Amino acid sequence: MERLKVDDIRDRFLHFFESKGHLILPSFPLIPKNDKSLLLINSGMAPLKPYFTGQETPPSKRVTTCQKCIRTPDIERVGKTARHGTFFEMLGNFSFGDYFKKEAIPWAWEFVTQVLGLPVDRLWVSIYEQDDEAFDIWHNDVGLPEERIVRMGKEDNFWEIGVGPCGPCSELYFDRGEDKGCGKPDCGVGCECDRFVEFWNLVFTQFYRNEDGTYDKLEHPNIDTGMGLERMAVIMQGVDSIFEIDTIGAILDYVAEIAGVSYGSDDKNDMSLRVITDHARSAAFMAGDGILPSNEGRGYVMRRLIRRAIRHGRLLGIRDPFLYRVTDQVIEHFKGAYPELAQRRDFILRVINMEEERFDQTLDQGMLRLEEIIERMRAQGINTLNGEDAFKLYDTYGFPLDLTQEILSERGMKIDTDGFEKQMQAQKERARAARKQTNYMGSDEDIYAELPDDVISVFTGYDRLEDDGVVSAIVVDGELRNVAVEGDEVEIILDRTPFYAQSGGQVGDTGWLYGNGARAEVYDCKKATGRRIIHLGRMVEGSLAVGDKVHATVDEERRMATARNHTATHLLHKALRDTLGAHVEQAGSLVTPDRLRFDFSHFAPMTQQELDRVEYEVNKHILDDLEVTIEEMAIEEARKTGAMALFDEKYGDKVRVVSIDAYSKELCGGTHLKRTGQAGLFKIISESGVAAGVRRVEAVTGFGVLEHFKQQQQLLDAVAVILKTAPKDIPSRVEALLKEIKDFKQQVQDAKNKKAVSIDDIMSSADAIGDTRIIVYRVDNVDMQSMRNMLDNIKDRLKDGVAVLAGVCDGKVNIVAGATKSAVQQGIHAGNLAKRIAASLGGSGGGRPDMGQAGAKNAEALDKALAGARDIISEQMKAKVES
Repeated sequence: MERLKVDDIRDRFLHFFESKGHLILPSFPLIPKNDKSLLLINSGMAPLKPYFTGQETPPSKRVTTCQKCIRTPDIERVGKTARHGTFFEMLGNFSFGDYFKKEAIPWAWEFVTQVLGLPVDRLWVSIYEQDDEAFDIWHNDVGLPEERIVRMGKEDNFWEIGVGPCGPCSELYFDRGEDKGCGKPDCGVGCECDRFVEFWNLVFTQFYRNEDGTYDKLEHPNIDTGMGLERMAVIMQGVDSIFEIDTIGAILDYVAEIAGVSYGSDDKNDMSLRVITDHARSAAFMAGDGILPSNEGRGYVMRRLIRRAIRHGRLLGIRDPFLYRVTDQVIEHFKGAYPELAQRRDFILRVINMEEERFDQTLDQGMLRLEEIIERMRAQGINTLNGEDAFKLYDTYGFPLDLTQEILSERGMKIDTDGFEKQMQAQKERARAARKQTNYMGSDEDIYAELPDDVISVFTGYDRLEDDGVVSAIVVDGELRNVAVEGDEVEIILDRTPFYAQSGGQVGDTGWLYGNGARAEVYDCKKATGRRIIHLGRMVEGSLAVGDKVHATVDEERRMATARNHTATHLLHKALRDTLGAHVEQAGSLVTPDRLRFDFSHFAPMTQQELDRVEYEVNKHILDDLEVTIEEMAIEEARKTGAMALFDEKYGDKVRVVSIDAYSKELCGGTHLKRTGQAGLFKIISESGVAAGVRRVEAVTGFGVLEHFKQQQQLLDAVAVILKTAPKDIPSRVEALLKEIKDFKQQVQDAKNKKAVSIDDIMSSADAIGDTRIIVYRVDNVDMQSMRNMLDNIKDRLKDGVAVLAGVCDGKVNIVAGATKSAVQQGIHAGNLAKRIAASLGGSGGGRPDMGQAGAKNAEALDKALAGARDIISEQMKAKVES
């Protein structure tokens, strides 16, 4: 066999099927689009579901892709074996009601034997036990011997999930040789050993499973195939695992170089190298598609992967940030096939680096928390950590179970692993419940699926706000009706409509439908399956029936206000990139008549100077009254012109390119102004964070700006009345009041301090260790600054000694510690002393040898903590003597 690289296999597959009339589509993003059944794209078929179910029309009836995928059911197993991974590439060819088994099977055989050159005598296939049609094609058409066609049951060779499209499948296997087998007499296709490797699955979607368990034949059966690119590379390159193929192996070698270890010399090190290599690939591609680490959903998956990789870096002895460097290697090795990685390099590396720095801090906090738990267990005479605490360390602090076990084992302790697993299972159940259960294709059945395929809507609203159409369907109370009468809440489909249906962040139009003496108010407009536009509204008078002609009229003022805000989002996007950098990408938007909301990738709050500059840039281009032009063109042509596209948006063959003179060019299906001057003015209302690495700007245009200024003036006038001053004097009046309040607070605190404690009382409590005087005293209702002042006074009077003051003020524990010069020479470190006292209270702190301070929340245990302060002082002095 020819030793083919990963890039060669991918290229040969796609171009082979292109020669068979397939359209090559680029990989879809890892974020599922309108699919609640998935957190992440996990197969080549997953992003194509709308084409299979008829929700959308495919750009071609024959499609081929290399789809980036992530599967995470067994994250904890990744690294422990040489086979498991989270990120992989899935090659596939698909037919949407076009060709079927007669073509799919021979083409698969032609590709593997003639294009890849796999030895015929080492190829086997499996089929569904009742699929005689597939057997006949494999045996008679392809010529595969009967003994190398294995019939299997439903569990292995039939794809179905619940109600919906389903069908048998046929899998291709490669025999790696007897030396890879288990040696059992019955070793063959389906055996769990490493000899027979399944590398391609051909799914024949030809049935529809009903709720009663019966099957109906589909009028237009489909083909859905999937070949693991990495698995095929293992076969073609004659290696034993995916971590040895050219692309992944190069990344693993880089990790080994950073760690100063060699792969294959130590099992524990090998596991860590595999974990880091795999998880870095996943993290790079997830960040490249706009996913950011968080504590929920796909962001939580990403955070787990990154933190697990970092933890294994520490196990290899890597202490400095390193994962972003590994991620850069991923980009280098995959940018040819996935150019978006290189385009978003800075963004990806910054996401990984920030998460790495954040986890370093979290890991330290987790270690402190674990130490507290161990101390509590010892005090209570407990030897086993309960599952709830173990899971909290895992879930909150990112501590893998094996890390906690390792640390506890060193202390002679163990974990209730059963309790941990129960907590883990409960979390999985919550995650599963949050995802909607669907059938194999993931489609949601709705009332519109019952309509004939030719019931579609043509949108005419780009050029007009009024149009005539015919009522194609009516839904009342969730049921299809022929007639809607006065008072009915309705959903109406027209064959053509000027109403814009909600999409791309822009809300749907409102307006009226008139016809047959009837009038219906439309208060929203949405898209439904099968290219249908739904007018949601209420019958105000008369009745409408299917087949009636109606005149549809859009609310012009509302549409215009929406267009102002939509065009302004394009200006805003460009101004943000010019001001903050090219890493800025749209992460979401909402365009309404009242305001616009724009989410974008950025890592820090915007400064006032940056906000002012962005606001100026947008208003400048509004006042320049630039022309807004819209063109339809092929997607590739649009990309060549430099038009920006959203990373998580799917585009068809033809796209709309919205250009604002030479300033901005984006792909967009929304409605826009003719000229920017129609927006009037632009005003940023707020800037805030919505997720790690994602900021949000809210703004208004046109009459919204006037309304905003009106409200601001009313607020200013109201405040002036309350302060009994003129609006222009409000700042100086507020400043004077704040000073009065501050002075009053200090007077009150001074009075409290004077009443609460006297320095003479504290000095009289002094004890001694040898010649060193010791003061440990509780003083409540004293703020930190006042406590530090008291400590300075005490140190001056001590001459030779150490003092600790602690107390509760406003619900918080304040701790200060100080040591004289002679006490420091005796081994006292006041910063460490304060830190250790605070740690026993769940807090933190530190400082210099002569001065330290700390804070905590557990006020109930303060007396006990102070009682142990003398022991800490003794330990420090003893350590000095012994050294």
